Amino acid sequence: MSKTQANTKAASPENNFGQSGNFVRENQKSLLFIGGAIIALIAIYLLYLKLYLGPREVQAADQMHVAQDFWAKKDWDKAIKGDASYPGFEKIITEYSNTKAANLAYFYLGTAYLNKGEYRKALDNLNNYRGDDSMVAAEALGSAGDAYVELKDYDKAASSFNKAVDKAKNKFLSPLYLKKLGLVYEEQKDNKSATEAYKRIKTEYPESAEAQNIDEYIARTEAKL
Repeated sequence: MSKTQANTKAASPENNFGQSGNFVRENQKSLLFIGGAIIALIAIYLLYLKLYLGPREVQAADQMHVAQDFWAKKDWDKAIKGDASYPGFEKIITEYSNTKAANLAYFYLGTAYLNKGEYRKALDNLNNYRGDDSMVAAEALGSAGDAYVELKDYDKAASSFNKAVDKAKNKFLSPLYLKKLGLVYEEQKDNKSATEAYKRIKTEYPESAEAQNIDEYIARTEAKL
């Protein structure tokens, strides 16, 4: 290697660092502007949460409690549409979008439509629920499974019940959805999967109500294998 080549290669890193330094110096104003814009956006978002979204959360929760009472009494129409004084879940979702109350309203609204036999509307709302509460999320998935069963969409029903079992992970809901899952598999003539679902109830949730007569279900599906 010639001295000229050696000097050229040795100088390259210094030139690169020099160029980086020049870039920062030449674009300092732009970089400061970008940094300031990011800080401003964060500040605006925090103000949005405190001054706009916070009060709306309180208002939505205050408005929704009557619809929840109607829902508990199984007065589905008033739960959905409300009465002269308070909004139903439909209006809560429309007027208080992006709030936790509106998100929860999707669950209530979906189950109300499910009980009215309006399965497509039930699914539209249940599938929009995005809550962190594992119990409510499991019930939303399970109710969606029920709607799919009524619509004879057994593949989606099985998927929903499987997700509900995993989301619940408790002795109250998981065995219930495992049993429903087994029944769906039976409807699909998949007796092997049905047997496995029923056996999970027996081994994982032996003290559940569903486990008390689960041997009959296991015997029925095993006889068809």
